Amino acid sequence: MSIGKLEFVDSPQGTLPLEKVALRLNPIDDVAIVMVGLSAGTTLILDGDDGRQAEAKIRQFVPSGHKIALREMAPGTAVRRYGQIIGFTTTAVLPGEHVHLHNLGVQEFAREYAFSVDVRPVEYIAEAQRRTFLGYLRSDGRVGTRNYVAVIGTVNCSAHTVREIAHHFTPERLAAYPNIDGVIPIAHHLGCASRIGSQDYVFLQRCLAGIACHPNVAGYIVVGLGCETNQGMDLVQNFDLGQPPMLTIQGSGGVRKTVQAGIAAIEALLPAANDCQRSPQPIAELMVALQCGGSDGWSGITANPMRGLAADEIVRQGGTVVLAETPEIYGAEHLLVRRAVSPEVGQKLVDTVHWWEDHARRVGGEINNNPSIGNKAGGLTTIYEKSLGAVAKGGSTPLTGVFGYAEPVTVRGFTFMDSPGYDPISVTGQVAGGCNLVLFTTGRGSAFGFKPTPSIKIATNTPMYEHMIDDMDLNAGKVLDGVSMRAVAEELLDLAIHVASGQPSKSEAQGIGESEFNPWSVGGLF
Repeated sequence: MSIGKLEFVDSPQGTLPLEKVALRLNPIDDVAIVMVGLSAGTTLILDGDDGRQAEAKIRQFVPSGHKIALREMAPGTAVRRYGQIIGFTTTAVLPGEHVHLHNLGVQEFAREYAFSVDVRPVEYIAEAQRRTFLGYLRSDGRVGTRNYVAVIGTVNCSAHTVREIAHHFTPERLAAYPNIDGVIPIAHHLGCASRIGSQDYVFLQRCLAGIACHPNVAGYIVVGLGCETNQGMDLVQNFDLGQPPMLTIQGSGGVRKTVQAGIAAIEALLPAANDCQRSPQPIAELMVALQCGGSDGWSGITANPMRGLAADEIVRQGGTVVLAETPEIYGAEHLLVRRAVSPEVGQKLVDTVHWWEDHARRVGGEINNNPSIGNKAGGLTTIYEKSLGAVAKGGSTPLTGVFGYAEPVTVRGFTFMDSPGYDPISVTGQVAGGCNLVLFTTGRGSAFGFKPTPSIKIATNTPMYEHMIDDMDLNAGKVLDGVSMRAVAEELLDLAIHVASGQPSKSEAQGIGESEFNPWSVGGLF
């Protein structure tokens, strides 16, 4: 599977064949993606649908990763990329014209929800032939990729105290415990001023319980203020968390005394946490969060489909992958329901999408506000276009389950979790659901990391990869240089196994990931 090597032209001018400077992804597409900035006055030679050649004149500068029109289109015309609708023209468009915010918008259009028509049996790898990684086998049978001890805060009022306890445990103080990756604070901005049983309350408790029960967490303590709505005892009882050490600042007599008591409580947990050692485990025990942030026009061409191949291989090996960010499948959800293992699973996904439509109306917003300023600068125009590139992360295997935000993911294979399109909140839910590894694509450049789960960042294009080399783990942009997509996917799987076995990702090496725990507080967020 390869795009094929393209010959870059340093300063396109004169008359050039389209394929020298741009990609047409599907024969029925109305636009092509330019490989290098095109100056006004350049003429492109197009192969017409009738077999005859036609010319398209570039009328204004078009940046790399952006779209140009391949034919004349009247206002209100459906525009296709990937062979799918990405929007509708808002003005007349001529061949060679830059297609972007000034002439492309969204409007409602019917999507056919053909449940389960594209389900294909998974060709599973025999267990004896499955690859392995070095993981931490827990008593419940789950396997961790890291071995942390957590200090879990119930409320923002205890956030400082939680961090002080965790930060006491420097690498020097943990030197006697070589099997422990660190002590991490789980601090956040929530925990009070919300109704018990409200959606915010439930989401917060799911996220905190998901960390407490996570296979990457060997032990934990709970620290609160004392008078908050989100009481630690309620959290423990609601999720059957046993009898963890629990402290409150008010009950302990202030911050300083709570920090001292918290340090002592963590010290008591360290010997048992250190007893767990890495051992060979099948990669069927990986649960991988499929995530993206700072997408660009190349995301759906290089990194996301490449990661989809890797996701398919993880599923074939018996593992689990979790796609998320419901607003970022909007306009492409019909492609996913075709792969649902049952009409019930497909309908659950459709119902989730409809919730977001209702949510947008309630808060006076629109789902199309999701593409960020950076997304648009990188060539993405509408949420439909962004979503069609984003769903490529999920590969091609059957959709086996749809889960609510931060719910435990209880089935294997390719799954989906409802979440906003903001990556820290989305990853928080995926990790709370059990993900022990994150594969994160970015086109504009992301500094994302997440503890307790390592995050591997994949660049969509070579210039950004080289510019942010200290933050990028893998360059998917090499696909545009002729390297086969499957070869890069195999490289990614090898890297995932190394990181799951303890090799630090680029974000981990810089200590990133302590502040990204961010439970979803429902509001006008997309």
